[in-house]
This record gives sequence, structure tokens and C-alpha cells, in this order.
Amino acid sequence: MVRPNEEVEALLQEYADLVAITGGDAFKARAYEKAARAIGGYPGDVSTLDAKGLRDIPNVGKSIAEKVVEYLRTGQVSTLEEVRAAIPAGVRELITIPTLGPKKAMALYEELRVSSVEELLDAIQAERLRDLKGFGQKTEENILHGIALMQKAGGGRILLSSAMDVADQVVSELSGIKGCEGCTYAGSLRRMRETIGDIDILVAAARSGPFMDAFAGLPYTAEVIAHGQKKTSIRTTKGLQVDLRVLPPDAWGAGLQYFTGSKAHNIRVREIAVRHKFKLSEYGLFHADSDKKITSRTEEDIYARLGLPWIPPTLREDRGEVAAGLRDELPDLIAEDDIRGDLHTHTDLTDGLASLEDMVAAAAQRGYAYYAITDHAPDLYMQRMTDAKMLAQREQVRALDGKHRKMRLLHGTELNIGPDGGVDWPDEFLAGFDLCVASVHSHFNQSREELTRRLVRACENPHVAIIGHPTTRLIGKRPGIDADFDAVFAACARTGTALEINAHPERLDLCDEDILRAKRYGVKFAVNTDAHSTTHLPYMRYGVGTAQRGWLTKDDVINTWPLQRLRRFLRPSALQS
Repeated sequence: MVRPNEEVEALLQEYADLVAITGGDAFKARAYEKAARAIGGYPGDVSTLDAKGLRDIPNVGKSIAEKVVEYLRTGQVSTLEEVRAAIPAGVRELITIPTLGPKKAMALYEELRVSSVEELLDAIQAERLRDLKGFGQKTEENILHGIALMQKAGGGRILLSSAMDVADQVVSELSGIKGCEGCTYAGSLRRMRETIGDIDILVAAARSGPFMDAFAGLPYTAEVIAHGQKKTSIRTTKGLQVDLRVLPPDAWGAGLQYFTGSKAHNIRVREIAVRHKFKLSEYGLFHADSDKKITSRTEEDIYARLGLPWIPPTLREDRGEVAAGLRDELPDLIAEDDIRGDLHTHTDLTDGLASLEDMVAAAAQRGYAYYAITDHAPDLYMQRMTDAKMLAQREQVRALDGKHRKMRLLHGTELNIGPDGGVDWPDEFLAGFDLCVASVHSHFNQSREELTRRLVRACENPHVAIIGHPTTRLIGKRPGIDADFDAVFAACARTGTALEINAHPERLDLCDEDILRAKRYGVKFAVNTDAHSTTHLPYMRYGVGTAQRGWLTKDDVINTWPLQRLRRFLRPSALQS
């Protein structure tokens, strides 16, 4: 379920937005944004802390701590309610549109009396925005794209990580009930899609009653939508629908295959069954004429009787996986256990929430062979990085190297790809890093040609090893930049620059379709968490799932390689022990 930390994070971020809308102190708004991020990334449960304990969290001062305590005790914050009341509800709705910030939302209300998405669409249609300072045709296009993203996200779909939190908890609860012979999640969650609608949970058991009753009685059940012997549906306190189906143990494989989907994949598999004069359903594989069951207990048995190898769920999207299986050409997909290290992470030296020591220790606990610290470079001005700070951190990294289970540490940086494709530091300073990740952090609205040249030039920089979160998208919040990514993929292949699969569930950037395209060019990839907290390191599972959806193998992903091979891939400046 959603952690109290995440609820408080959303609350403080809303407060920061409302301060900005009302023209309040920019420093105050920024302080609340920092506190929101700090609490969201805090590894413990903030609901167990008093005001003094909250103040021990970085960026949480006395006033903010008191508001958090008030919220945890009463469910609301009086000062926030006052600010909410002073701002029309429609304006608060406008700031939920990706690409439309608080200041522009307030300008639309004050100048045009626009206070709803519908009124905003009408104003754009009438070209009324173009007379406002700071608005124009490009702004209109961005807002329309943002509204489309919001409406798509508002269709009941949530981030992969949020759905996984719920599913893991339900599976844990039901697995402990007597008579359970199997329990897992299915559907788009098992396929690791980036957003999820309803959650499907399957149980294998001879008797369904105990599981249906326990499911309906879970503490986070807000409503029982349907309660039966074969299927029960609930709506959680956060509005998410979860469906439970209990299958006979001997039908487990058929049910798991059917309810995992996708629909298009299942149609393709059933077509093969028909050609073999079989029938395939959630109950099993049967002879078409006699209805005699052939097999149903495991997915592997069902696929084998159809002349197919077991197809990993992350490939089941009807993108050629069945044909590849028939040719015995399915890839040996990367697994999370194959990851030897994380090559893009941050500390509290810049915008991270944990110390270098804590991040390194948490990485070591994951069993990594190597781990890179890549704090921001100076052109991301809000981080106030300097040469001296970075060199001092390098000394700390060297001192810690090898002290945690012989895990080797790499000292890197996340460079900013400037509007012209340049990066923060000169060549002689960059030569001292073990690796450099380079990312776009600003000027998202350049022309397609400018953005393409910008990324290609970064690929051509001999010190840049990885392009971080390449499209810059935030799922449901910010669209990816409009660049010719085929040209970028070709440049990466030509220059030997890896593309990142950013595992943060709000990014998953590159997405699976872009990975498939880039792979055709011969590009190599790095699956990284971009962790800003120790709690972000487990996000690796989502990056690996996305890599699997892009058909990647260990050979495609540089941070599955032994350190010596990885060093050979990195720039010559990093080829040092």
C-alpha cells in the first residue's frame, strides 16, 4: 500500500505548488519541495516519528515538522486548507496538467478567468492564450499534450511500482492461508507494463472460501465490489481495484497463462492450438473433438504441447515472441540477478537524501560487485557543485573503495547536456572521472533539430559513457522531448555510448518500444536506478522488467558485465584501477 511517507510527500508538494500559485515566497516553496522529496525518500515510516524525529530528516524544519504531525494526527493541515480555500478549485485542477506550472495556471485564471480543463481547451481552440505574456503556439501545443497525458493517466491506471506494492502485500497475506498451493499476481503487472489498471491475483487451492473471505476482509479494503466462489473484487482505500481468482491446483498453469495475457498474445497462442486441433482456455488445453484434457498444471507444459518454449511474461505482447519461439530464437532475457552494479546514483552532496557512506552500504547489501556515485555537475545551478567539492568526494570514494564486501566504487558525475550539446566541465577535469553520465535537464522545448544535434553532440564527447534518462519523460506528468531518436540511436552505436534505462518508476526511460528500436542499431544499455535515496536502489527490478520488455540480454547491458569488461567499455580516462 501507499506508505505514509508518500502521502506526506504529496501533501507538502501540493503546499509548495499553492505557495507558488499565490505568488508567495519562492524560497518557501522551494523549502517545501525539498522537504517533500526528503520525506518521500526517507527509509523509515514517518508516521512513527514525533516532531523532533521529523526534524532529524534533512530539509525538514520546525514549521514543516509541525504540519506533518498535524496531518498524521488529524488527516489535514489547517494552513493548507486555508490556502486551498483561497484558490478556486479549477485552478488547483489546472496545476495537475503536466507541462502547465502553477504560475501559468494562475495567469490563466486571472487574465482569462479559465478555471477548468474544459475552459482551457475552449480558450486554446479560440487562440486566446496567444495574447498572454509567456504564452504562444508552442505553449498551446505543450498544454494540449499535457492534457492528453493527464486524461490517459486518469483512466484508472497507476504506476507500476504503486501497483506492485499492493500486489506484493496481497500475495503475502494470502500465501499464508492454509491450503494455498500457489499465489501470484498476473495481468499487465506480471508483464511489467509501466502503468497498471486493475490488479489480478491468482491463488491455487482446493477450497476458495477461506481466501475469498480473507481477501474481502483485508484492512485496506474500502469496498467489496463482488464476492463469489470463483472471483472476488475489492476497491482499496486508495481507489485501486484488485480482483482475486481461486483456481483448482491442476488448472494453475492454464489460468496463469490466460490471466497474464496480453489479449493479443493469447489470441496468437490459441491460433496455434486450433491448428493442432486443440482448444485452449483458462481451464486447460483440450482436444477439440473429445474435450479430453491434455494438460493444464503448468505454463511450461501448455507451451510445450503447442511446440513452444515457455515465453517470459514480459515478452507476451504479440511483438513477434510467438514466431521467435517457434523458431527457437527467443532471447535469454536479462534478470535482476545479472545486474552487477548501479551506474547512476546520487548522494546528499547534491540533491540526494542519504550520505555517501549510507548509499555505498545499501548498495553493498544488494551484493553488487561495483557501484558508481554520479552526483550532479555545476551547470545544474541549484546543486551548487564546485570542482573542490567534487574532488573532495573523490577522495572519500577512494577511501571507501573495497571496504564493503570487496565492492569496487566508481567515481562519476551526471553531466548536464547544455542547449548546444556541451557539458559542464572541460576535458582535463572530465578525464579524472571513472565514468560520466550525461543528461538533458532543461530547455526541453527546443526544436526537433536542436534537440537532436544536442544529444548527438553529447554522444560524440569522448568522456560521456552513458546518456541518462534519454527522453526526459515523466510518466503521466511530462512528455518526452521531441528529438529524432533514430539519429540519436545511430550516434550511440557509432560512438560506443550506452543509453540508460532509468529504473525510477516515474521515468522508465527508455521505454520498451524505444529499447527495441535502439537495439536494432546495435546500441548497448545501462539499467540504472538514478537513486537519490537508499530506498530507491530496489527500483532496479522495474528497470530490469523494462529491459526484458525490450528483449535485452546480458550482453546488451553493460552493468551486467564483469568490471574489467565494463572498464574497457568506458572512456580511456576511466581505464584505471
